[in-house]
Amino acid sequence: MIVRLGYVAMSTVVQNASPSKTMTATGFAKIADREAAIRKLERIAAENLHNTLRLLRHNRAHDIRLYRFSSRLIPLIGHEMLEGWNPIPDLEPDFRAVGDYAKEHGMRVSFHPDHFTVLSTPRADVLRHSIDDLRRHALILDTMGLDERAKCNIHVGGTYGDKTEAGNRFVRQFGELDEAVRRRMTLENDDKTFTARETLDICERVGVPMVLDVHHHDVNPGEETVSELWPRIAATWRGEAIPPKIHMSSPKSDKDPRGHADYVEADKLLSFLRTAAEAGTERLDVMLEAKMKDSALFKLMEDLQGENGVVKLDQASFELRG
Repeated sequence: MIVRLGYVAMSTVVQNASPSKTMTATGFAKIADREAAIRKLERIAAENLHNTLRLLRHNRAHDIRLYRFSSRLIPLIGHEMLEGWNPIPDLEPDFRAVGDYAKEHGMRVSFHPDHFTVLSTPRADVLRHSIDDLRRHALILDTMGLDERAKCNIHVGGTYGDKTEAGNRFVRQFGELDEAVRRRMTLENDDKTFTARETLDICERVGVPMVLDVHHHDVNPGEETVSELWPRIAATWRGEAIPPKIHMSSPKSDKDPRGHADYVEADKLLSFLRTAAEAGTERLDVMLEAKMKDSALFKLMEDLQGENGVVKLDQASFELRG
């Protein structure tokens, strides 16, 4: 099995390269000249995109072909204070430069919108904002010139006192998304509400791939094991031009088992990979959700050296044999 590793948004190696620089709503409101304030937001967004490109270059230098964009590339977009503001067309050259670089170097990229993007909500206003947010993410990927291999991943959402009805509501409201948005979507199990099996059931109902979060499954397992669920999860990726993807992290501590640790335990990852390999998975992409970001990726590659069956391919990928 060929395994590629990636990381989320920020680098702990490249200095002064945050792709998530922002301005608070309070700071925006304090600028008397609204047009000047908007221009400042656009400058920050351009800087975030410049830093994203810097990180992609860093990734290429280290053979990292799996990367999650920050969802805060454009500060305050979607905020009620800026209703109707859409800087994406003006930023098209910056977005295109990022997309062109990712395509040129065979990078798999994605988004993971914030927790307030919830399709299981019973509130019409929250649903409207959630749909708008997903449309923006899809528009950004379109503006980058990236095809449907660039995905947008979300959780099912809250249960609002009735998990069955919340799941059914998600399915109904997912259907309200534009088809072009739906084709970019993946769903992920969470650590408190929808288990891996419950999320998988919904993925199969709406026809989108599932991203298994192994850590979330550990703390919110339901009744099924990973080995029982993985063949069905992997099957949701059939027909896609990219391998299945999982999220991997280690618990922060015994007192905070849901929090993410700085690094990822090699033994935990290998245990899952052997399960997936036994099920016939030939390729797998692993997004590391560790506090130390790319440093955690490099340390994990070091920790995997010498492990039985692990053959290093480059700085960020390996083959698991036997």
